[in-house]
Amino acid sequence: MLSRSNSTGKLFPSIFNKLKVTPNEPLAPSFQALFSTHIVGENPILVRDFIHSALYDRNHGYFSQRSGAVGVLERSIKFNQFEGRKAYMKQLDKIYKQSGIAWFTPVELFKPWYAQGIAEAILRTTNLSVPLKIYEIGGGSGTCAKGIMDYIMLNAPPRVYNSMTYTSVEISPALAEIQRQTVGEVRSHLAKFKVEQRDAMDRSGWGDGEQQPCWVIMLEVLDNLPHDLIYSENQVSPWMEVWVEKQLDREGLSELYKPLQDSLIKRCVEIMELDKNNTRHNTFVSTSWSKLFPKPRRSWLPTGCMKLLEVLHAALPKMSLIASDFSFLPDVKIPGERAPLVSTKVASLSL
Repeated sequence: MLSRSNSTGKLFPSIFNKLKVTPNEPLAPSFQALFSTHIVGENPILVRDFIHSALYDRNHGYFSQRSGAVGVLERSIKFNQFEGRKAYMKQLDKIYKQSGIAWFTPVELFKPWYAQGIAEAILRTTNLSVPLKIYEIGGGSGTCAKGIMDYIMLNAPPRVYNSMTYTSVEISPALAEIQRQTVGEVRSHLAKFKVEQRDAMDRSGWGDGEQQPCWVIMLEVLDNLPHDLIYSENQVSPWMEVWVEKQLDREGLSELYKPLQDSLIKRCVEIMELDKNNTRHNTFVSTSWSKLFPKPRRSWLPTGCMKLLEVLHAALPKMSLIASDFSFLPDVKIPGERAPLVSTKVASLSL
């Protein structure tokens, strides 16, 4: 059983509704990946594949094509000069307005202290009798890698620094090059640092894996991984997968609903116990009520996050993981539980 949505752009309604796009109207470069129908071929694709292509595709992906996708501060912020939070927020607002960047990561805003804090935690808890191995996934501009290596060089026994390896797994060619430049500011780091330009979620890229103890660092990575979307037409109807397809009669994209079949989606639904919620409330009264007053439901699933963690667990069974991310997202306008936040920058304003 298949069903289709009747509205265009339902995946990202807040953006589609704000911008009027016609087939003859060219899109600004920052929006091309989001709106271009060439992401979707003749056959429908899952939402996570659509998002993955829009973000990471070599030819049109946001992170692949924009060298400034992650902001870099020319100098560290002087926090000791602020009188309080209000002064800091004022300075932060000034930084964003003066730059063409939509996002600065915490490790960049709090450099070098953020990275040094991670390095100190690693040195306190790691086994220094074996060579230190660090993997960073999605290393951005390389600020974290350089900060950690700087700290270890200055504070750890020389043998720890001399024998360590730091591997950045980066899918974006533009960011991979920036990382090499950032870390290369200290020449001695280069012999210990390398960038593997690949998708960390691809198990084959890890080869035989790493059987020795190692560290994995992921800062603001999990929130950028592709999500899936499931849909239910009312309070008790079963969940359905959401696919993206081209509209036949005009330029644009629409949603296609299919019964749950994808193994990754089904495992995620089971782990999050979303299927139990349907069964628990599926009584005669609730079923009748849902037919009289249907309330469609949409739920976003962190399938990309789950896949990456499964791959890391298999490839690096003795890893110690350091992950940092958001506890909540402000001003989310996309409908659905756990909906992502989509933003861009237009005329110095973040939307």
